[in-house]
Amino acid sequence: MNDIVAAFGLVLVIEGLLYAAAPMVAKAMMKQGLAVPDGQLRAMGLFVLAAGVGVVWLARF
Repeated sequence: MNDIVAAFGLVLVIEGLLYAAAPMVAKAMMKQGLAVPDGQLRAMGLFVLAAGVGVVWLARF
């Protein structure tokens, strides 16, 4: 359980860093995201999810 909490904390740090360091870039990315079709966003999300599982699996292996 501690690993899950630590991983969640790292996600918050990385996302917070983007908003703190470059808020205009974050806003531009959000605007671009609205133009992407739902199916493409879903496919990208599934790819990133699978890549994340792979990285965690390799780190634990």
